[in-house]
Amino acid sequence: MTTKTKARANPERAPLFVGVDVGSSRTKVAVLDARKNLIGYDIRKSGTDFTATADAGLEASLTMAGGDPQDIAYAVSTGYGRKNVAYSKETKTEIGCHAKGCYHYFPEAITIIDIGGQDNKIIKLDEAGRRLGFKMNRKCAAGTGAFLEEMSARLDIPLEEMDGLARNSREMVKLGSFCTVFSATEVLENIRGGKRIEDIVKGLFFSVIKRVLEMDSLSEKVVMTGGVVAHNPFLVEMTAFQIGRSVLVPRHPQLTGAVGAALYALDLGQEV
Repeated sequence: MTTKTKARANPERAPLFVGVDVGSSRTKVAVLDARKNLIGYDIRKSGTDFTATADAGLEASLTMAGGDPQDIAYAVSTGYGRKNVAYSKETKTEIGCHAKGCYHYFPEAITIIDIGGQDNKIIKLDEAGRRLGFKMNRKCAAGTGAFLEEMSARLDIPLEEMDGLARNSREMVKLGSFCTVFSATEVLENIRGGKRIEDIVKGLFFSVIKRVLEMDSLSEKVVMTGGVVAHNPFLVEMTAFQIGRSVLVPRHPQLTGAVGAALYALDLGQEV
């Protein structure tokens, strides 16, 4: 059933502001109060019916927030399926929402590395949060969550176990290819050659990092976000080692796009 945003029935109830990030792999919903506090959220597989998934995510997020659809003052959607959100009043780009969401948590000059299911983004912001530029890799799955999913299937290990395996590596296996197809061949050759799974997985993590770092230069402060980051904290540690400095990660790294959309909703809702 499609969730409709109606006029608020009780103006005395606190207004809620909703952001929805419909990615090709996961749909994220964030609910903020008027003070920009994250009070409800949901993350689930996008599936094939983006509208139904966004509706279900909103229902779960409102339950967590202790609100209902009548409390929504404004809703903004972003991501691959942003036009499929029935209750959204406006859409914003992924780049804009990730930038706004990250700057909310780290209000300084930053470089954002977002590693998603199907693409990677590098976004540069100045100290005022203005976007200086961005790079996006969306033509190849290498270096994305889809790459790690494919490799976990090739290795016949659960995706959620890869972080622990990489952390236990004693001698990383370096892979020469960025291509998912050729990397799979390399992985099989290393298994046949007797290499430890832990060392191969760490090599896969390293190939993701190398692919991302070759996209653009980084500023002094680096923030990492996305589902891959949320589920693989060792990837962040490896990145910090490679760039020679610590990496910032928001509390909910997979939600930054949705939070950014909700912040846009708050700005726009207050203008109405």
